[in-house]
Amino acid sequence: MGPLASCLSHYVLLTMAGSQTQYSDFHLAGDYLLGGLFSLHIETKSSPHLSYSAVPTCQAYTLKKASYSHLRAMRFAVEQINNSSTLLPGVSLGYEMVDVCYLTNFIHPILYFLANKHSVVQLHNNYTHYQPRVLAVIGPDSSQAVVIAAQVLSLFLVPQISYTATTNELSDRKRFPTAFQTISSMEQQIVAMQLLLKEFRWNWINILYSDDDYGRQNLKLLRARVVIVLSLELILPFFFQEAVRQNVTDLVWIATEAWATEPALYNITDLWRLGTILGVAVKEFSIPGLDDFRVSLAEGANEQASDQTTCNQECDQCLRAARDAEHSMRAQGERTDFRVYSSVYIVAHALHRLLGCNTTGCHKRMVYPWQLVPEVKRVNFSLLNERINFRERGTIPNSFEIIQWKWDQPNNPFQKIASYSRNKKLLFNIQNISWHTPNNTVPISVCSQQCEYGQRRKPVTVSSCCFECIDCEEGTFLNNNDLYNCQPCPADQWSNARSQKCYPKLLKYLEWQEGIAVVLLLFSVLGLVATVVISVIFAIHLHTPVVKSAGGRMCFLMLASLIIGFINVPVYMGIPTEFKCMCRQIVYTLCFTVCISCLTVRSFQIISIFKMAARLPKAYSYWMKYNGQYIFITVILALKVTIVVTNVIIHPSIPVPLVLEDDPSTVELQCNKSFKLSLLMNNSLDTFLSILCFYFSYIGKELPKNYNEAKYITLCMTCYAVSEIAIFLAMSVYRGMLVTICDVIGVVINLLGISIGYFGPKCYLIFFHPERNTAAYFQSVIQSYTMRQD
Repeated sequence: MGPLASCLSHYVLLTMAGSQTQYSDFHLAGDYLLGGLFSLHIETKSSPHLSYSAVPTCQAYTLKKASYSHLRAMRFAVEQINNSSTLLPGVSLGYEMVDVCYLTNFIHPILYFLANKHSVVQLHNNYTHYQPRVLAVIGPDSSQAVVIAAQVLSLFLVPQISYTATTNELSDRKRFPTAFQTISSMEQQIVAMQLLLKEFRWNWINILYSDDDYGRQNLKLLRARVVIVLSLELILPFFFQEAVRQNVTDLVWIATEAWATEPALYNITDLWRLGTILGVAVKEFSIPGLDDFRVSLAEGANEQASDQTTCNQECDQCLRAARDAEHSMRAQGERTDFRVYSSVYIVAHALHRLLGCNTTGCHKRMVYPWQLVPEVKRVNFSLLNERINFRERGTIPNSFEIIQWKWDQPNNPFQKIASYSRNKKLLFNIQNISWHTPNNTVPISVCSQQCEYGQRRKPVTVSSCCFECIDCEEGTFLNNNDLYNCQPCPADQWSNARSQKCYPKLLKYLEWQEGIAVVLLLFSVLGLVATVVISVIFAIHLHTPVVKSAGGRMCFLMLASLIIGFINVPVYMGIPTEFKCMCRQIVYTLCFTVCISCLTVRSFQIISIFKMAARLPKAYSYWMKYNGQYIFITVILALKVTIVVTNVIIHPSIPVPLVLEDDPSTVELQCNKSFKLSLLMNNSLDTFLSILCFYFSYIGKELPKNYNEAKYITLCMTCYAVSEIAIFLAMSVYRGMLVTICDVIGVVINLLGISIGYFGPKCYLIFFHPERNTAAYFQSVIQSYTMRQD
């Protein structure tokens, strides 16, 4: 940018007298002088001397390109008015313009313009007939400077018109009765920002503001959380350069009108990396002829710059630099230029009414500043199709629009994306917006998303009212009375993730129509039929040697137990009830104990006949005399009944819900809480008898084969052992219905093992080898065994 950059404030004052002072930077003689205070420079090394008698000097300075553009807009308006035959006919305006060097020199020029023709500011109780050097003041653009200037000018009843200061303080008509604004107030700027945020649903954004009146007042009006930079443009280059250095990217920046169209910021290297920059800017107007006026003025700048009588500072390079900055000023557009342009016209129209001008001329007379104030309030005219008038608070209607910085269009970098409609709403042209996001989607920046069904609100921090949406977990639900906590479901209910209510848990049990249940029922029916058939066969052949060797009448006790066991299999299907659970816990285990005790005593009895009778004849005689086998079965059965009753008392057969860890949405009914312990108690005696039975059958493996039951009993005991091991392994790894399935499979296998494995071979001999079912055949086999033993 070279040695010349930007200045920040700008004053223009109208006066009734043509002074030949050497103080002003630019001056033009006329019937009425237009005096101006503008910020053409910014001091960078030394401070100006604010002595009234001395000429202020900015030894090191930069050029404020925007203010220079405003300067020319004022000069252009004055020349148009002077050349007009309808506005102030016969009256010419002049101007005096003084550089205030931003804030460091604006009090001194105010005193200069308030002074009379003798350069004295007189103190009076009544300024009705006081005639200062100026008739009105236009500016400055800094809100802080405007307020300070208004406090002074209001004492002298000098009308003041600001064209860029948006501060709301000037709306206080009691404090500042002579202050007016040709730009909408700060409130309207905030409204525009709020509409912008509402359009894109942004409500969670950082706020950056400068610690001055401009930043603090905007912050007070902006109650919502927004992404916005509330600052004048003076300090922003350093801020944005640091943001680029720290690689801050992909954000959305919202500019206030103070810097929304600042070319110096736009030209910062790599600024585009920061993201999308939107801004609230004053409306852009095209002022016919202003561009040509700029060029012609710049072309003649060299001669004027060398004339030290028109510049009270060391500014030989000022206008030459302005000519070089012509491109940047055009890129900025004529937004604020129109406000400067209209400010001059407001004073002209007020003066036109005050002087009673008509088409032929005006009544020239002495005009005091206070006489101009009511006329300024009443101005109402059209300028370039824009209605110019002041409301009660001294401001004009909304004059803002929304712009976006376009990095690929340097000739037109600040493009409009939204403007106000007649019903005071912002109309957006979404297609013209370029977002720094994938697929050009609108960035999401919200304090809190709208939570969906089944999502609780989790505060972002302890003290923050913003929250994030968290899904309610399985087994919990969101109650509308408490949006911040998910409530647990009752024990018998469940819910999926993101639920607003619970539902009864899915009840699982071994249903009748399940494949495994159908297969088990089929085998149990076949076993039942086979056992009934075997019972009939044994009843018919009760007195044959085969039936007698199998146990005789004792076989019917076993067969009856097997029939009851097969009939009990269906209690394992369907919804478990207390009755079904009681049958599961009692019926099968008693039936199986009867069967296995009969097998044990039968094995023992055969061994006794062939081995114990000869060695212990007396004991054998007592066994046979008192029916020892039935006493043994009775004792075993009594012991088993005791175990079962004790088990039922300790572990009641009441269905209890069982929640599975791998699927908590379902519940399986189990016949008692301690199913594993209950099964161990019931099977303890059966396990002992099975071992004893296997032992006896092993000892009698050398007996006559007609009496040798070793291989059949081994088959039965193997089925029992395998089923019990499978059940206990399943209970160790799984819970619920799978254990029930293993249990009923074991029941069916054990019943079939005894029915088919023990009684099946006997039926085979009866039907297919009747020659072996004779007393003579059995006698021959016994004799053969006796001979082998001898």
